[in-house]
Amino acid sequence: MDAPDRKILKAKLNLDTALISWHELQRHFAAGNVISVRTNLDLIEAALCIATNDSEKVGKWLSSGMIGKVSDEEARIWFDSKAELWAVVVKPWVLVQDPVAGSLQ
Repeated sequence: MDAPDRKILKAKLNLDTALISWHELQRHFAAGNVISVRTNLDLIEAALCIATNDSEKVGKWLSSGMIGKVSDEEARIWFDSKAELWAVVVKPWVLVQDPVAGSLQ
C-alpha cells in the first residue's frame, strides 16, 4: 500500500474509532473476535497494521503481548466495572483499548 492510500486508511480508521460499552461487545468476545491493544501502543496504528497485513509489526506485537485476544480475566473486569473502551473494527476483528489508567494493560 502506498503512502497516500495508507494516510487515507489511517484517517478512516480514526473516524471509525469510538468509545463503546464492553457489554455491547459481548457477542464479539464470545466469537473470539476481540483484540486488546495495550495502552502504550497507538490503537489506530495497530488497526492500520492489521488492516494492511503488516505481519512483521503485528507478529512482534503479538509475541510481546502488546496485542492479543481479550482474556477471560480482562473480560470479567470490564463486564463488572461496566467499562467503556475505545474500539475500532478491522473485520473480522474488533480492536479495543482501555482508556482507564491502572487497568490490566
